[in-house]
Amino acid sequence: MPELPEVETTRAGIEPHVIGQRVSRVIVRNAQLRYPVPDALARQMSGQSIEAVSRRGKYLLLKTAPGTAMIHLGMSGSLRMVDADLAPEKHDHVDIVLASGKCLRLHDPRRFGSVLWEAGDVTQHKLLASLGPEPLSDEFDLDYLFRDSRKKTQAVKLFVMDSHRVVGVGNIYANEALFMAGIRPTVPAGKISRKRYQVLVRCIKQVLIAAIEQGGTTLKDFVDGSGKPGYFQQKLKVYGRAGEPCEACGAAIKHIKLGQRATYYCPSCQS
Repeated sequence: MPELPEVETTRAGIEPHVIGQRVSRVIVRNAQLRYPVPDALARQMSGQSIEAVSRRGKYLLLKTAPGTAMIHLGMSGSLRMVDADLAPEKHDHVDIVLASGKCLRLHDPRRFGSVLWEAGDVTQHKLLASLGPEPLSDEFDLDYLFRDSRKKTQAVKLFVMDSHRVVGVGNIYANEALFMAGIRPTVPAGKISRKRYQVLVRCIKQVLIAAIEQGGTTLKDFVDGSGKPGYFQQKLKVYGRAGEPCEACGAAIKHIKLGQRATYYCPSCQS
């Protein structure tokens, strides 16, 4: 699943190609995504210029004068810049065609993604209003995370993956940040000291920044806005490495299920 670094990589990749560009039309080949593509998308967006490209959590936001398109890549989606006259493939569901002759094309084999339209304040949309702070913002700091963790019995990995607490710390990056911080993913969030949370906050930010710099992680489906894969998978220390030796101590990496998600850790380095 594309996580925050993959979505941010896509945002940065498409931004220079769409800012100030007029949308000539919107083509919806299959409206039955995770949520039905609203009719207002094509009607309101066509003829408008894209004023800004931003991200909130895993949502890409394309702002125009009458409203904002909200795009989520789901489990297997990608948003690519292609020539508007390029023949669509089987799972190319939505095109935002630009007057420049290019288009943003949503490719989503599993159709868990979405393309929505918000005419009002997009930050108050029901899918965005309850999200936690961005992990790379100043709002996400030691005081915030430590205060929120008190008396929580939930495993720390699930705690930091809760998007209502902080957005975008998905499964891959939670595994890697906890390894970097030396914290076992199963430890109850409320049992972790303030000092260890200080380390964890720093590690979450470092892992996400490193992943963005590498263009995200390509384990199966992800490609960026130009169709290129991400390379952070070459930097992974624990994720997907069950049974392999830890690069720090040589112990075999463990694999368990936690909250129905694959969880990896070093039994020696993480406590």
